[in-house]
Amino acid sequence: MKEPFLDLSNGDPPSPDELDSQVQRAQEQLLQLKRQQEAIEKQKRELEELSRKQDELEQGRAEMVEKLSRSLVVIERQTYETEKRVEQLKSSSLAFTQHLQNLERINPKTWNNGDLHKELSKALSAVDDARAEYSKSMTKINAESESEVLDPINPPDFSDYPEDGQFFTWFKRGLAFTLPIIIFGIIAIAIAILFMAHTAFAK
Repeated sequence: MKEPFLDLSNGDPPSPDELDSQVQRAQEQLLQLKRQQEAIEKQKRELEELSRKQDELEQGRAEMVEKLSRSLVVIERQTYETEKRVEQLKSSSLAFTQHLQNLERINPKTWNNGDLHKELSKALSAVDDARAEYSKSMTKINAESESEVLDPINPPDFSDYPEDGQFFTWFKRGLAFTLPIIIFGIIAIAIAILFMAHTAFAK
């Protein structure tokens, strides 16, 4: 039980010893109250810090759960696209390797004259197949790249070869130049034959 504070209501002044004792008890009570106040303030600060950390935990947890969940979706999509592109590149690599081997095996020097047309058609078909595969892969690969990975194929240049109309034009011109020579040669041969026959008949 706490000691009462200094009480002078009875009208009798306390003795010096009693006064000192009451002052000492009052000081002790004040010190105790001060300690209790400090303890309460400390507990208050701890509770406030605990509450702040709990709020920080909830906010941070909610933020990271959302970010990680959304990031996983993005990563899964990117992983799928990357795996799909890797498979496409592998498929194109295998196809290019096969077509390259087919084209490198083409050697016109080994063709027989009797099979020339067949071998030539077969070789041209191999070139067309390689060109078609390259064009198909080029479109897909370049479309999914930031820059142009594969060079486009330029169309074959047949400008050095005469067109059908030009061929017949040059054929007619050549025939016009050579026909008189051919006729002259035929006439000369005919005259020579007649001369030889006449000489033989005269003998």
